[in-house]
Amino acid sequence: MGQHYSQPRPGTKLQVISAGLPRTGTASISRALEILLDGPVYHGGTQAFLGPEVEIKTWIQVLNQWRPEGISTRRSNLDLIKERVDGFVAITDSPGSTLVRELMAIYPDAKVICTVRHVESWERSMATVSSKSTQWFLRFVLFPLPSLRYFVDYINALRQQWFLKFGETEPVTSSSYNQHITWLKENVPEDRLVFIDVRDGWEPLCEEAMMSQDAR
Repeated sequence: MGQHYSQPRPGTKLQVISAGLPRTGTASISRALEILLDGPVYHGGTQAFLGPEVEIKTWIQVLNQWRPEGISTRRSNLDLIKERVDGFVAITDSPGSTLVRELMAIYPDAKVICTVRHVESWERSMATVSSKSTQWFLRFVLFPLPSLRYFVDYINALRQQWFLKFGETEPVTSSSYNQHITWLKENVPEDRLVFIDVRDGWEPLCEEAMMSQDAR
């Protein structure tokens, strides 16, 4: 999790689907959930870039198969996602944050927690990240590195899914952010959906985690 590849723990049940988009405190919430739920957390970026190549290659396949009309909930894609996520207490960051529909189908009892922040600052942060991750020379520079040699293909797969889902790539705007929030409110049952503003610190997350634990 965070800066280190996390190993799954056999028999561990996924309790939280973190639907917060990138740049909404995904590394921090990963660490918090790891502590609160006492188990390994699947932080998408870390697992893809620091793990074995099967991680990033699986997500490229999943994202390339994704379609907004629901084709990605077919068994082949769900099986691929399950192979990666089983054994973790929570999943955070991309690509999980935009695969909530699929994750809910696999883990129907998991709570969906979405971290939010001031949308204009999120937009600026995403612009910085996008400009760095789409530079033309990255494929050549990263080619000698295991897993990272697929970085450009992974980013392109994310960009394709983002375009199909939100109608834009870079520069990413508040339109994507607002569409994501609206989709969650319309598609996740109210009793399973929680929004947490990162500006409030992690006390609300702690309270939510304790309530979830008490309910089990």
